[in-house]
Amino acid sequence: MKNTESSSPSAQKQQDLIKKVKSLGQSFIYDAEDEQTTEYAHFYFMGVHEGKEVLFDAILYTLRMQHESELFEMAEQKAAQHFPGYKKIQYEEDEDGNLMALNDLEEEIGLYMAEVMMELEEEGEVKVEEHVDLDLLHECGIGLDVGLHIDKVTPQIIESFIRDFNADKLVLDPGHYSFQTQTEELKP
Repeated sequence: MKNTESSSPSAQKQQDLIKKVKSLGQSFIYDAEDEQTTEYAHFYFMGVHEGKEVLFDAILYTLRMQHESELFEMAEQKAAQHFPGYKKIQYEEDEDGNLMALNDLEEEIGLYMAEVMMELEEEGEVKVEEHVDLDLLHECGIGLDVGLHIDKVTPQIIESFIRDFNADKLVLDPGHYSFQTQTEELKP
């Protein structure tokens, strides 16, 4: 009988990633298919879970990014309730790569959502906290969803997280945070 787990595409991808992480001699490698930003990183690293060496497929982001994402989701929900036939705004580019103008309804929905987000932000309706969520049914190793109260996601932050996580010394901040949108001041 053939072992389907070891021959599936996700199992093969997992084995390839394990070999790559181990052969490079680094504590982690970035996911080449996902765009890394100063507030978000998708990476793989080796660790131990229930006494076995495993591959962790981790997404680490700032609490500010999580806060903005949750504000946006709440504004989308309110827009869906407020506008009959609501559809997510799809931004399209012209042949030069410039964003095309929204139609009148999309523009009205966008303005409504911006107002809702500002109100939610002013009222401190959305609070976020540091967390590490494990996904044991992840297609490639064990999935980790990590939100930390940091300004930026840097290689040093990732290294520190992995070191503390693997040593079972990771201490999460129990505080709940709300953020204000950063707006750039217009200069004359």
